[in-house]
Amino acid sequence: MTEQPGSTAGTGHDEAVHDAVDEARHEIVRVGTSLFARGYVHASAGNISARAGDHHLITPTDAALGFLEPGRLALVDARGEQIAGDRASKTLTLHRRICSADPTARFVIHTHSTHLVALTLAGVWSEADVLPPLTPYYVMKVGHVPLIPYHRPGDPRVADLVTARITAHAASRTPIRAVLLDRLGPVVWGPDAATALAVLEELEETARLWLLTDRRPEPLPSPALDELRSAFDAAW
Repeated sequence: MTEQPGSTAGTGHDEAVHDAVDEARHEIVRVGTSLFARGYVHASAGNISARAGDHHLITPTDAALGFLEPGRLALVDARGEQIAGDRASKTLTLHRRICSADPTARFVIHTHSTHLVALTLAGVWSEADVLPPLTPYYVMKVGHVPLIPYHRPGDPRVADLVTARITAHAASRTPIRAVLLDRLGPVVWGPDAATALAVLEELEETARLWLLTDRRPEPLPSPALDELRSAFDAAW
């Protein structure tokens, strides 16, 4: 494989790409370490990617997210061809398609978070919304989360299903920030690592609350949802 762009002296564009890739490397490693330390990921489950200009960085296949090495992250060019690092995760297509479908998406996280996978086994609230609007912060920070039917890990058909959901919600002016893959866990995204992490954390915590209360609580009533839309522009 060739060296990453900008690794030698070149144009200002090359240097900008190099800087963006370098920053993305460190963000992915930082996020992976944090997720592992807090129990959001285990073994080699899950993957993380970041868009850097017209390039993508993604964790390698079967990588343990708590022990990532910056130089071994897979670097992919604008055509989807890998140009550096270890072999890219089998979910590369899904990550790249999410970023194409949602221009604001620059950081994507997929985990096998315990309570969210458990939710798919116990039964989601509905296929359109895996959880009810239980708390104001779930409505404000997460929003609608559709269930994606089970397909084997890395199945390219999943990317079609996810992008179709992104497009449909964008058309209805309720953009989504996450989906839940049946038996495999959440995929979340945002303009940066902090935003994507916040979505994942709020989503997993709400699933935990829902399961701990035996899925009994009623959702927030319509007037409360209207108020959240009005006061905070919540996409619900």
